[in-house]
Amino acid sequence: METKFIAGPCVIESAELLDAVAERLVAINRALGTDIIFKASFDKANRTSLSSFRGPGLEKGLQMLADVRAKWGLRLLTDIHEAWQAAPVGEVVDVIQIPAFLCRQTDLLVAAAHTGRIVNIKKAQFLSGADMRYPYEKAFESGAREIWLTERGNIYGYNNLVVDFRNIADMLHIARTVVMDCTHSVQRPGAAGGKTGGNREFVPAMALAAKAFGANGYFFEVHPDPDRAKSDGPNMLPLGELENVIKSLL
Repeated sequence: METKFIAGPCVIESAELLDAVAERLVAINRALGTDIIFKASFDKANRTSLSSFRGPGLEKGLQMLADVRAKWGLRLLTDIHEAWQAAPVGEVVDVIQIPAFLCRQTDLLVAAAHTGRIVNIKKAQFLSGADMRYPYEKAFESGAREIWLTERGNIYGYNNLVVDFRNIADMLHIARTVVMDCTHSVQRPGAAGGKTGGNREFVPAMALAAKAFGANGYFFEVHPDPDRAKSDGPNMLPLGELENVIKSLL
C-alpha cells in the first residue's frame, strides 16, 4: 500500500502562506516521488481562547483551498466541526477530516460519509485504538468508500499527551490506512497561558516510532516560521525540515 503523507499549516493565515507551503510540497513530491496531500483549516473552532485566531471562515477558506489545487495541483484535506459543513467542503477537498474531540459525533460522521469523499477520523484523546471501531462503523455504514484512522495521543493528566503506539496496531485491524499525527501528538494542550504548547523537537522520532508499529500514513503541520504561526506553532515542524523527515519514512 502506498504510504500517505499529509502536510500543511494548521490554519489558513493568508494566500501567501498557502502558496509558500504548497510550492515546497510540490518540490518534495517531485524529488521523492510522493503525493503529499495539502492540509489547512478554514476555521479552528476548538481554540483555547476566545481571542485566538480562527481562520477566514468557510466560504473564503474553501475558495483559498480551491486556489491551491488550481495553482499547484495538490490534493486537499480540511476538517469540519458541524454536519452542515460537510456538503460544501466535499465539493472542494479530497479528504474530510473529523477532529479528535468530535469523532463520536454521529451526525458529523454520517454527513462526511454522504459526501463520497475519503473520511479521516482522528482518534479522540480519551479513546483507545480498539474503540475507534465504532466511529469507523458509523462512517462505513453511512456509505463512506474509504476511511482512515489517525492516532494523535491520549490525555495524560493535565496539559499533557502520551502516545501508546499499540493503538496503531489495534487500528490496523479496523482500517487499512492508519495515520500518525506526528505534530499534534507532541502538543501540551492549554499549557502555554491560554494557548497550546508543544515540543516540536520530538516530531521526527514520533514518525519513526509510528513506522515501527506499522503506520502507513503520516500527518505533519508545517510552517515556514512556526514561532510566528497563528495556531499550534510550538508543535509544528519547520517547513524546511519536512523533506528529510519524509525521506526517513520511505
